[in-house]
Amino acid sequence: MASSHHAAGGARVDRGVVAGTFSLDGETYDVDNNIWVVGDDSEVVVIDAPHDVEAILGVVGDRRVKAIVCTHAHDDHVRVAPELRKRTSAPILLHPDDRPLWELTHGTGEHGELWDVDLSDGQEIAVGGTTLTVLHTPGHAPGAVCLHAPELGVVFTGDTLFNGGPGATGRSYSDRPTIEASIKARLFALPGDTVVHTGHGDDTTIAAEMTNLT
Repeated sequence: MASSHHAAGGARVDRGVVAGTFSLDGETYDVDNNIWVVGDDSEVVVIDAPHDVEAILGVVGDRRVKAIVCTHAHDDHVRVAPELRKRTSAPILLHPDDRPLWELTHGTGEHGELWDVDLSDGQEIAVGGTTLTVLHTPGHAPGAVCLHAPELGVVFTGDTLFNGGPGATGRSYSDRPTIEASIKARLFALPGDTVVHTGHGDDTTIAAEMTNLT
């Protein structure tokens, strides 16, 4: 399943949905993850790498992948990132505070696989004539980030903010007061009509979620 919407300047957002599992703290859950691909007809950034490389490449098509940007390092968002890197030669970008979660999936030491570039708050990632700005939004995970594309009027929130409220904070490396503070300070500062593209489930808007978390 894939869909897209176009914006000025040729940049657009393409979406796919892929099913798989999420495991943490000794429990495993079935989940559907959104695949988000941002760019134009020639180059794109892939946001997160859930479950199935072929499904991700199906959304990418014949375009060049400039980067694989991870909103956080839970296994359902990064499990196939190294394989996608191998297939596309694109670097993996992750906030370094999520290293403990990354290592749960990809190991440590000489047998582990690392990401390529550290994400930092305020960093800008240019692709296809538009720009993604990194917002560090800890809470769901220590290194969780959101990616704001003001020219497209969208923000990619990973599992920080969903249609209906904040992401889960009941497992290791997460904290409810921290995620609420991140959302209020960083996301609710965005224009109310900003469309929220989430890691799972349906879109929402900043204005709609402000009424859900006051």
